[in-house]
Amino acid sequence: MSLYDDVVLVLKGYEGQEELRQEYLDHLAAHPDGLWKACHAGHITASALVIDPERGRVLLTLHKKLRMWLQMGGHCEPEDTSLAAAALREATEESGISGLTLLPGGPVRLDRHSIPAPCHWHFDVQYAVVAPTDAVQEISDESLDLRWFAYGEVADVADESVVRLLEATRARL
Repeated sequence: MSLYDDVVLVLKGYEGQEELRQEYLDHLAAHPDGLWKACHAGHITASALVIDPERGRVLLTLHKKLRMWLQMGGHCEPEDTSLAAAALREATEESGISGLTLLPGGPVRLDRHSIPAPCHWHFDVQYAVVAPTDAVQEISDESLDLRWFAYGEVADVADESVVRLLEATRARL
């Protein structure tokens, strides 16, 4: 199965956020290249919120370009075999933590947000991952900092999209 087919299946099987989910599917139908960064009308991205093993904190990255505390995530790559694999790869690359485990049940939520030119939109499919007990994070080239935040601290440092992702993740836990 191709990555494109996997993304369509994931979106068709996703329950919730029906109007936004349909926007994602319409975007892919209108843009066969809608998975890739080169699609300037917008593209699918995959992200993951990293949860500590005790399930009381999340690891956020201070994004180098945006200078905002965000979950790990980014663009799909041709070698990604699935959307979940893309989210797990991005979380591993940006956190430096190996052995992350996807939270069961597929994506936690969807979030479409505008981004600076030349692209216009990120159609983000958001997952959650749990870090192993011996996790040691390492800052990547895409980050200014990595830091664990207690659930109650997230709203003080991150935007509403991260807060909504945390709420959806906690409901899944």
